[in-house]
Amino acid sequence: MSFSVGIVGLPNVGKSTLFKTLTKKNVDIAPRPFTTINPNIGVVSVPDERLNKLAEIIKPEKTTPTVIEFVDIAGLVKGAHKGEGLGNQFLAQIRNCDAILNIVRVFKNPEVENVLGQIDPEKEIEVIRVELLMKDLESLEKIISRLDKKRDKKTSKKIEALKRIKQGVSQGRLISQIDLTSEEKLEIKEYQALTTKPILYILNSDNKPELSDIKFKHLIMNLKEEEEILELSESDKEELGLESHLDKLVVACYDILNLITFFTITGGKEVKAWTITKGSNSLRAGEAVHSDFKDKFIKADVIDWQQLVLSGSWSRAREKGLIKTVGKDYQVKDGDVLEFKI
Repeated sequence: MSFSVGIVGLPNVGKSTLFKTLTKKNVDIAPRPFTTINPNIGVVSVPDERLNKLAEIIKPEKTTPTVIEFVDIAGLVKGAHKGEGLGNQFLAQIRNCDAILNIVRVFKNPEVENVLGQIDPEKEIEVIRVELLMKDLESLEKIISRLDKKRDKKTSKKIEALKRIKQGVSQGRLISQIDLTSEEKLEIKEYQALTTKPILYILNSDNKPELSDIKFKHLIMNLKEEEEILELSESDKEELGLESHLDKLVVACYDILNLITFFTITGGKEVKAWTITKGSNSLRAGEAVHSDFKDKFIKADVIDWQQLVLSGSWSRAREKGLIKTVGKDYQVKDGDVLEFKI
């Protein structure tokens, strides 16, 4: 199972620069709007010291980290929901992502065109927010209208749920901020609404910006500096006192997606990290490893990664009684090492 994060923002705020530094892929970067037309897609390993420590005791032939997919999406402009700029294409690409990474311009560089004409992070955030809301409102109106034409007992309940969600959106609330019942969450999920997705903001600054009253989840980064660090050797970075913050960003994306990591050791041949949503059971974890496990799953052996490392090996951990056997309803914990029985 893979999870994807869409990198969005106004034109020229640093989206492609971030994508390049994260994925180590060369992409077109220019000081003018809409250099990115087709989305760039790259896969990034999630840094995890636990994987390395497990590999030290297992000594596998192969070590495989878990990953997150990043999608560099064309710049958004005001009126995108009406098709302005590359609006419709932009919004469709967000729909296919699991989370949104909103890059906000705080750096001052007169050579890089600023579509707002000034540094105004709050206004940038509001432009994106309004466009996502307006697109969701438009989508909800179409869905409700379509369902109304074939209204029956089953669709009536769905229509009422969608109407309540539409009312919240029309009042300027992201769907993720509306207090929904479990049933309503289920109803809206199938439509991949834009404002249900978690958002992390990156303030792209050439220094520490003085921003007051920041109420959203964010990181402050100098993306131009991150790009320059990419070209340096480890000794050069140490000499210049430069440190990349990309690992923190990847972990923050992992967190907003509400994900956890479990590990498998595959008979000692491969130590591998896997990604699942927090609260998933061992059956769901098994399906992440192989889709056949859904029908063939019998049970799983499980141990916390730290207990396994301290034991020194799987066999010694078993001798100490630290490995327990669980059924398909066991709720997997972050850091569990699982061996599935089919």
